[in-house]
Order: sequence, then structure tokens, then C-alpha cells
Amino acid sequence: EDRENVLRARASGKGVLTAPFRLIKTNSLGVILTFAVYNKDLPPNATPDERIEATDGYLGGVFHIESLVEKLLQQLASKQNIVVNVYDTSNWSHPISMYGSDVSEDYLEHVSTLNFGDPFRKHEMRCRFKQKSPWPWLAITTSFGILVIALLVGYIFQATVNRIAKVEDDYHKMMELKKRAEAADVAKSQFLATVSHEIRTPMNGVLGMLHMLMDTDLDETQQDYVRTAQESGKALVSLINEVLDQAKIESGKIEIEAVQFDLRAILDDVLSLFSGKSQEKRVELAVYISENVPEKLIGDPGRFRQIITNLMGNSIKFTEKGHILVTVHLVDEVMNSTDAEMESATRSTLSGFPVPDRRLSWAKFRTFSQEGPASPVPSSFSNPINLIISVEDTGIGIPPEAQPRVFTRFMQVGPSISRTHGGTGIGLSISKCLVGLMNGEIGFVSIPQVGSTFTFTAVFDDACSTSKECKGQQVKGQGDSGTSEFHGMKALVVDTRPVRANVSKYHIQRLGIHVEVVADLNQCLHTIQSGNCRIDMVLLEWEIWDKDSGLSAIFLDKLRDMKPRVSPRLFLLSNSISSSRMSGATTDATGPFVIMKPLRASMLVASLQRVMGVVNRISCSNGESPSLFLRNLLCGRKILVVDDNKVNLRVAEGALKKYGADVVCTDSGEKAIALLRPPHDFDACFMDIQMPGMDGFEATKRIRQMEQTPSKEFLPGQSSSEPRENISNFHLPILAMTADVIHATHEECTKYGMDGYVSKPFEAEQLFREVSRFFPVIIEPKLVERPP
Repeated sequence: EDRENVLRARASGKGVLTAPFRLIKTNSLGVILTFAVYNKDLPPNATPDERIEATDGYLGGVFHIESLVEKLLQQLASKQNIVVNVYDTSNWSHPISMYGSDVSEDYLEHVSTLNFGDPFRKHEMRCRFKQKSPWPWLAITTSFGILVIALLVGYIFQATVNRIAKVEDDYHKMMELKKRAEAADVAKSQFLATVSHEIRTPMNGVLGMLHMLMDTDLDETQQDYVRTAQESGKALVSLINEVLDQAKIESGKIEIEAVQFDLRAILDDVLSLFSGKSQEKRVELAVYISENVPEKLIGDPGRFRQIITNLMGNSIKFTEKGHILVTVHLVDEVMNSTDAEMESATRSTLSGFPVPDRRLSWAKFRTFSQEGPASPVPSSFSNPINLIISVEDTGIGIPPEAQPRVFTRFMQVGPSISRTHGGTGIGLSISKCLVGLMNGEIGFVSIPQVGSTFTFTAVFDDACSTSKECKGQQVKGQGDSGTSEFHGMKALVVDTRPVRANVSKYHIQRLGIHVEVVADLNQCLHTIQSGNCRIDMVLLEWEIWDKDSGLSAIFLDKLRDMKPRVSPRLFLLSNSISSSRMSGATTDATGPFVIMKPLRASMLVASLQRVMGVVNRISCSNGESPSLFLRNLLCGRKILVVDDNKVNLRVAEGALKKYGADVVCTDSGEKAIALLRPPHDFDACFMDIQMPGMDGFEATKRIRQMEQTPSKEFLPGQSSSEPRENISNFHLPILAMTADVIHATHEECTKYGMDGYVSKPFEAEQLFREVSRFFPVIIEPKLVERPP
């Protein structure tokens, strides 16, 4: 019946009533009045088909019959002693009583037909005096009742029309506000892109010139001034990046890549970023990754690095003593850990300082509950790897009253913290968003004056079916650590703290070295003298060595008394040591030799190669400057640099010429097209994106079109004997070079045919990472003499 009423209301354009029915709450009779809502284009004399076509919606109301009739008629009826009954007579043989009590026909005085606007339903009102009265009174009363009911129906109809008009007006207002909001969002994005370009472009010039200034003859004071200026410039660029990331998150334009990467190499890079600060503050900085985590993963390495950098940056900022420890495990490992194991990990810490119970940082994670992961695993992941990463510190902690707003953007603990330690208050909110995009969750536990532990999960894909298949394969952008020279060697780690010993063991085992851990020098000496196996090196914590100088001297004498072929090399692991004490530790050719923390593969390789006398395989990740490798890549290469800014041209030209490249500069896309018309002798092109006239995207698009279409004409001075097939198949590496970090995304560059992306200001590491994809590294290995 409801469907039929709606269809009748739509076709007739009139209000439609339902049959009386019992209301659920009051069990009394009620009816539903339904009107169709049409758009404004409907003509007054519309046909049913036109009404059906113009219907926008429906408006209905439920009316309590007894209350409605009583309010209108009760006063009149009580004064005149009139009894009123209302019936639904649509089915004449079975009328439905809507109001009043059934009475005998003998007492009826008047019967009137009621018209509520719905021709389908028929109603009657039957009135009588409680005592018989003259005929005129009955007629007057009945007519008055009919008039009141008609007025009631008109009022309902008018209220419905007004309501429809108000809904339409509100709809148009909302649509107008929506258009304004969308226009404001576009304007904001364009404004941020422009501001980003206008700020980063001069910053590229400032940092580039400072980098070139460092290559000149400066005294120590001048070098310190330049380094300070560089750090300030980098801090400003980092602030710009955070603000732009927040803008991209708000507009929903931030995306996650899916490329192959080495998780361990990324964490090594982040350790290198904070190593200077940790040594300066004498805070121990370390990373431990479970051996069950695959060698290579598929995901977004840049965004993962950004999360780790934000969390470690906060830890190093608020920690003045103790340690900062980053751990990476599989979620299954943590879920299957026993309470005893977790309690032991909480009591035994890296530096000996107490830390909060890290289990509380993931207590609310859905991953650890029966509800399952917070987000579904992407269908593209054939073998998903669910990681849990914790960043633990012994810093000042977070007050309880400030903890609920930790992930709120632009919110900090207090103004004094902001003035003392700096920051914008958006790093953690950005990290939370990025974790969500990686199908993970983030949480923390913090105790004031004890420390904080931030933990997050992230889902990646395994780059190969087993980690063994990936072993030895080099990940794009990561150099070979040169670990094959150390395979089969044996090392002893001497440390009284189990957590710190396991961290050292993890890093040394990455080089293919078998590691055994002992607690003190006596056990170490006993293991060496037992002769069960040859020990090639001993790695000893500096505090153990420095704590008992007498025992250390005896230990060193015994090592020196051993035969050179049997005596192991002694290394001291230190987080911070004065230059005088370090020089004193390394004056003797037999050691001990100092290795500065934080430990990472590249630094260990460089130190062990230098001391152990093994083949030093050149790579960009062995802790040395990448300048040598860039010179090998770029020397003799002819490179075109396209940028409309003269300062940027000077910076790029100076940076590339420094590595032996032959650089040609031009300031527009049109000129670049003329220079790169095949055939040409350029090896690569660095193309700015935002240029007046023809931008970098359009210029690249036209260059690719020229490469696909063989040219019948040759530029003056070029040989016409060059094979034509080389022209049609020629592909010049073009790298985007821009200060716009919103529009110049990897996808945008790929869409227009670019081969890579370098954000300004760029540094040697960025250049090597991109250029090494196109030019091979050919460096002869050099040998380091093995001591007798």
C-alpha cells in the first residue's frame, strides 16, 4: 500500500493518505500523508508522465488521528453536547472507525462526506447530540466541523509546500558553498606550489653556493660559518617540506609508491643523518632488525624514511642522556613472544636507563586483537609482510595532560617546549597519516622523566619468495657494502648488556662474520686462548675498556704476545670520545682501533677493511664521500642543463663541472628542443619544470616525440653518414630538476617521459642515486696491504 500511495502522489500531484493503522508506540490510530516534490521546471497543467519525470523526492508526515480531531472539535463538541465520529469509508462494506465510539444508527442526526484531497480514499463524519436537539443546531455544528477540517488540511498542505521550498533553498546554498570550497582548495594548492617554488629556488642557490664555497680554501672558522649556514638552510627546507606534506594530506593528494627497497640500508642512512647529533649529546643511537625480516621489500621507501626520521628526530631532540633504539620485527614474532621475554626486554635496556613498557604503545592496535588489521591488505601484495617498528628513547617524556593531543597537528606540549626545542607540531600528525596509508597503526607510551616509545605497524610486500633468493642482489640505489671479504671470519663481542651486545652482533653478522658474545675480558681471553677456533677480531665496549684500565692493559699485553697470524684485531666501540683519548687508543699498530657509533654496515666495512688488510671494494656506501664515484660517472659526459633562473644554472653547472662533466646551459624549453634535435652528442639532460613559456613537461614531451620520429634533416656540423637507425631508437636520459614538490611527482614525470626526479636543492647523494641508473660505475679496486 505504501508503494501505491507514493506512486499515486507522484502521478497526481496531490496529497495521498494511507488507510488508518496502529502506531507502534501508542497503539492508537494514525495516517501518513504523502506529497511528491517536483523540480521548478514542472508546468502547472503537467501530465502524469511529466510529473513522474520531474519528481525530485517525496515528503511524508505521520498524523495521530485522535489527537488531531480532539484538538479541533473537542471544545465545540463539549459545549454543544455533540458526539462526533469519523470513518474511513473507502471500503463501503467495511468502514473503519477513525475517531469516536460506535453508536446506533437511530441516534444519528447528520452524515457528511469529508474530502482530504485524495480522491482514492473516502471519509465520513457522523454527528449527533447526546440528547436530541433541533435540526438547525446540528447543521451549523456539522458545517463548522467540516470547515475546521478543511482548514486543517490546507494548513498541512501549505506547511508541506513551505518545507519543500526551504529544502530546495538549502540545497542550492550547499551547492554554492561546495563550489566555493573546491575553488578555494585549488587556489590554496596553487598558492602553496608557487610559494614552494619561490622559496626553494633561492634556497637552492644559497645552499648550492655554500656547497661550492666549502670546496674553496677556507680556514676552520670560515668552514664552521659555512656549515652553520648550510644546516640553517637545510632546516628551512625541511620545514617547507613538512608544511607542504600537511597541505597534500589535507587535499588528499599524497600517494604511496610500491618499489623495491632495502629496509636495512634505509635505516643505516637515517642513522648517518643523526649520528653527529647523538655523538655531540653523548646519547647512544642504535638500530636492530630481526633476522626474520626479509632482505628486500616492496613499498614506499621515501615515506617510510620520513616516518622514521620524524620519530628519531623527536627522540634526539628531547633526549639528553641514555639511548635511542629503533627495533624492527615481524608482527607475528611480537604476538608469539612470551610475557617473560617482553619483561626481560623492558628491564634490560641498551644504555641501562629505565624505559617504559613498550607493550603499552601497541595495546590498542587492532592488529593484535581479534578484530584483525585496521586496514585491508592491498590485493597487489602477493606475500604481505606486516612489520612492527618501535622507536624507544630515554628522554624527558610527555606529560599525561598533553598525551591526548600528541597526534593533533600544530599542537605541542607547551610554549616553553616549543621555544626550547623548536619544531612546528605537525611531524607526528604527518607520520600518523603516512602510517595509515601503509595500512598500519601508530601508538605510544610515555612516562615523564623516564622516556617515550613510539610504535607503528606497516604492511609491505616481500620482494622475493625467500630472503635467500635476494641475498647478494643489489637494490637499486644502494651500493654493495663489500661484505664478501669478511665471510668466514669470526668475531668476539664483549659487552655486559645483552641488548647492546645483540645490536653489535646484528650489525657485524650483516657482513657475513660469525659472532660470539661474552660478558667480560676474562671470558674473552679464555675463548681466544682455548684455541677451539681462530678469532679474527674482538669488539669491546669502550666503557668496559675504560672501567678497569689495569685489566685492559693486561689483556692488550697478552694479545701482543700472541703470534701476528693468531692475534685478533681489537676494536673499541664508542659513542663519544675525546680526540686526545682516541688518538691515544690508536697510536699502536696492533690497536686498539676505535669505531664510532652508531654502528652501520657502511661504516663497519670501511673500518674493518682499513684495519684487517682486505681488498677495499669501492662503493658509494662504504662511508666515504660519493665525489669519487660521481667523478667516475660524469667525467667526460656532455650534459645539458635547462633552467630559467641564472643562479640555478650557475649552481648546477658548478656542481656538475666539479665531477668532470662537460656542461651546456640554456634558459628555455624551446632552446633545449633545438639543441636536442636528433642526432646530438648529449649524454643526459637536467630539465627544470616550472619555466615561463614552455615548461619542462611540454619540452620533454616534444623531445620524446622527436626521438620517436626520425628526422630527415641534420643540424649544421653533424655528419650525414651517421646510421639512421640510431636516430630513431635514441633515448636521452632526462631528469626533472625543480623546486615544486607538490606537482613534480614521480608519476607526473613518468607521464611526460622523464627518467628521474631531483628535488632542488640537490646534493651529491641525490645526483649519484639518479645518475647511476644510466651510467655504469667502472672503478678498479685497490688493495690495502695486510700488516705482517
